[in-house]
Amino acid sequence: MTTDPIADYLTRLRNAILANKKVVEVPASGLKKDITRILYDKGYILSYKTVEDGKQGLIKIALKYGPDRRSAIRELKRVSTPGLRQYTDATSLPRVLNGLGVAIISTSRGVITDKEARTLGVGGEVICYVS
Repeated sequence: MTTDPIADYLTRLRNAILANKKVVEVPASGLKKDITRILYDKGYILSYKTVEDGKQGLIKIALKYGPDRRSAIRELKRVSTPGLRQYTDATSLPRVLNGLGVAIISTSRGVITDKEARTLGVGGEVICYVS
């Protein structure tokens, strides 16, 4: 039993990428659905769909690879953990790979990227970095 479901989600994605899997299934939650939506919108994954299984449901994620079998996702890094929450204000939002990557942030306006948070002028909890 894991105490950090987001770290588990990122680890499942990381392991599936290392094993060159086409599809990975993760248990669903609202936050995981929001993170998956951002990964899809930014082009890191091919597609996703939620499947109801009578319990909490599943998210099926189709991973994206290039012609040389390299994943579109190079790195997934958990930032804020249950033991040490990482918050930032609108003026000091992180930049991942000098703007080439994405920081996913949970704000009062929902789960958004660092670029969206910068334009909205809101801060929040830094969930993870994707590059």
